[in-house]
Amino acid sequence: MAIEMGLTDECINTQYAPLAALFVLYQQKRVLNPLQQIPNLAKKREYSLGDKLIQVLLSMLAGCETLSEVNLKLRSEARLAEVCGWRQLADQSSLSRTLDKLSLEQIDQLREATTQVWRSLSQTWRHNWHGFLWLDYDLSGLPCSAKAEASQKGFFSGKKMLLGASWPG
Repeated sequence: MAIEMGLTDECINTQYAPLAALFVLYQQKRVLNPLQQIPNLAKKREYSLGDKLIQVLLSMLAGCETLSEVNLKLRSEARLAEVCGWRQLADQSSLSRTLDKLSLEQIDQLREATTQVWRSLSQTWRHNWHGFLWLDYDLSGLPCSAKAEASQKGFFSGKKMLLGASWPG
């Protein structure tokens, strides 16, 4: 499936278009296939165990802090589900029950599968560790606007620094 983006006259709107594009890329590169390899001990109804695990991952990537938010944020996203190959996304209670029913063996297999997924995406895993790894330990505080996202009033010990000045040392 090729990724295509453009304008449409249809009355369709989704705030998860970037997530849909990311998922299509993952499908093309078969990144999430390890999740599909975990054997399902229960009979498959509408979704396989792998499908539900991927939907849990999608909920996390969509900003759901808990599974209870799935119905509010994602359940109505028919286009996102369509891109992923499903008629619609599973109900939050179905996802929750699936996670509750995982056996210890399935949890071990899930751990191995997620390790395979992150290793395939990780640049750290491919880093040449024979060379130097440079770390920046500059702990000096920098001024920010009160309107900056998630900014909070804080405390900086030591001398105040002028804007644009570098740390003496």
